[in-house]
This record gives sequence, structure tokens and C-alpha cells, in this order.
Amino acid sequence: MTSLSAPDRLLAVLAAFDHDHPALSLTDISRRAGLSLTTAHRLVGALSDWGALERDADGIYHVGLRLWELAALSPRGLALRQIALPYLEDLYEATHENVQLAVRDGSEVVYIEWISGRSAVGVKIQVGARWPLHATGVGLALLAHCEPAFQEAYCGRPLAAFTPHTLTDPADLRRALAEVRRSGVAVSVRQITEDALSVAAPVRGPGGPVTAAVSVVVPEQDTHTPALIPAVRLAARGISRALGWQPEPPGG
Repeated sequence: MTSLSAPDRLLAVLAAFDHDHPALSLTDISRRAGLSLTTAHRLVGALSDWGALERDADGIYHVGLRLWELAALSPRGLALRQIALPYLEDLYEATHENVQLAVRDGSEVVYIEWISGRSAVGVKIQVGARWPLHATGVGLALLAHCEPAFQEAYCGRPLAAFTPHTLTDPADLRRALAEVRRSGVAVSVRQITEDALSVAAPVRGPGGPVTAAVSVVVPEQDTHTPALIPAVRLAARGISRALGWQPEPPGG
């Protein structure tokens, strides 16, 4: 039924799970992975024995804790989150709005931490969620500091639209990225939802490369957006220092 290699078949089973499909029956896994039911049964059994998948009392499969243990070893995952969390909490206390931390994975942004404001604007974000770089504040902050060749390739590809305001024109996107580099922050307005605005700043690692981005998401009509910029910058700078980044001395 498939010409996939054995490792590819295992990965296809794991890739059948996502944020929209966190719980799957064996039949669902077979269909979404493009595998025969017999092959899916064998691979699901092996993954369950190892702890990558777990089966509940109703026979439905979920991602297992063994994968969480492995993910915790990623320097761009749990380790970064632990370093950043005190600064994210300070940013939340200063704003009481949604606070996010994200990293880049290819052409997407992946959220690795999210603190939800009690009465903040609703956002389509959760830990592990992915969005295209051009459509979010953190994504713009990350994309603006990628290699120029990567930026040009990204701007030359079809850009998905989620609202009428999503940046889909390459020239507009290039201007937005230049403004991020000039100002040090990305302001993304009504890009994913019609009611949200985000202010994001890049997080730098040792030596200065941008490794992550932090943001605050507020209602689009919020009139205090300028006041958020220094708070977000301060949080990004604090995380960067904790990661080992040292700012250049004045005149350096």
C-alpha cells in the first residue's frame, strides 16, 4: 500500500497526531498515515510498548509521556522555556495580557510557552502550535533576523492569508521586516484573527544570533500599544542575557 521505508512509516504514525487530532483510533491512524490497517496495528503496538503512544480504556490512542521526556531534552524547548519563564511571568504581571514565547522551525513559528491573561483577548495559540512566520508578531521578529537568502525565498513563496489584513504581498512583507530590524520590535495587527494585535521582540543567544521571540497579544483596539513596546523589549533583553548574550558596549 505504501513504498515508505520502515522509519518513515513509524514517523507517519506519529505525524498522524496534531493539535486538531490529539486522540485517534487505530483506523484513524491507518487512514491519516496512509498505511494498511495491518501495518498500522503493528507499528502502533511497537510505539505503545516503547511509550511513545498510550491507549485509553476506549481503545483510543494518545501521544505518550516518553515523547514528552525526549522533547524536554531539546535546548529550544523545555530548557529555553525554563530560562525564559521568570521574564515571561514578569511581562505578564506588567500587562496581564497573553504572553508568548516561540522559536522558528523552518518556515513556521512554534510556540513553546504561553501565559494566558485572565480577561485577555482570545488567541488561536497553544503550546506546540505552529503558524507561518509572516502571520504572527513572533514570526515576523524571527523572520526579520534570518539569513537574507532565506527571507527572499520566503517572500517569494505563496503567503497564506487568515484575515483580510494578513501580510500576503511580498513587497509589504519586505517593508515590515525592514521595520522590525529598524525598530527592534514587530507589531502584528489583525493577522490571524480580526480582534488581536501582538507586539514581539527577538531573543538572542550567545554571540548574538536570534534564537526565539517573545510577545504580548492584546485587543486590536488597545490604545496602550506604545506602552507595551518597552515592556516586551525588556523581557526579550532579560531572556537574552540569561541565555548568555552580551550587548555590544556603546560605540562598539
